[in-house]
Amino acid sequence: MIQIEPNVFCRWIDFLSEGYRLKGMLHLPTAERPPVVIGSHGLLSSSESAKQRELAARCTAAGMGYFRFDHRGCGRSQGYFPEVTTLEGRVQDLMAAVKTIRLRTDTGRGCALFGSSMGGAVCLAAAKAVGADALVTVAAPIRSRSVSPFDGNGPGESDVSGLQLHFDLSETIAGLRHVLVFHGDADRVVPFSHALEIIEKVDSPKRLVRQKNGDHLMSAESHQKTFTRIAVKWFASRFGLTDT
Repeated sequence: MIQIEPNVFCRWIDFLSEGYRLKGMLHLPTAERPPVVIGSHGLLSSSESAKQRELAARCTAAGMGYFRFDHRGCGRSQGYFPEVTTLEGRVQDLMAAVKTIRLRTDTGRGCALFGSSMGGAVCLAAAKAVGADALVTVAAPIRSRSVSPFDGNGPGESDVSGLQLHFDLSETIAGLRHVLVFHGDADRVVPFSHALEIIEKVDSPKRLVRQKNGDHLMSAESHQKTFTRIAVKWFASRFGLTDT
């Protein structure tokens, strides 16, 4: 275990998901058996994304653990991206990550999910199965139809049209609670209408943060700061903690 700053420890964790060896970094505060937020990154991203790293720092400061891992075919995890990338596969990855964290002796049973873009869809699809206590999404699609064939750096820079990413979560998410949704109303990859539909279908407590003129990558620094502050408070409140 590596201590990266006072009262925060990190360790690499390997785990299996349908035969693929995945790797992630677990950030833990010194609190005994803290609840943990588990992150699911975007389609062409990884656990090293700025949102994941910043959330990890802020969550541990508020007394929560954070687990950021690479889905199959990404980052340090096994798998050939074009062949292994599906929504169903990533849902299995997230479920395996939750199980791995819950079986540890240094973490509590409390578990929340964070997902950005495709990662948000993965969290929405898996939340009921894993019994998530809370969920935060950023620019998450509720269905693959009407989404630009890109997710990661900018429209047109990568062709992912060959991937089998056909899904519709409109029925799956009914009944979800404790959902916080961030979405830029100028998002050209995942239209803002997806956020409106998510909020319409999930149950209270729920909240939508509309980022005025916000793009898919949440490029504006003011949007990034607002996102981190509100997201950590959402998680902390659900776990009965005080966000510092």
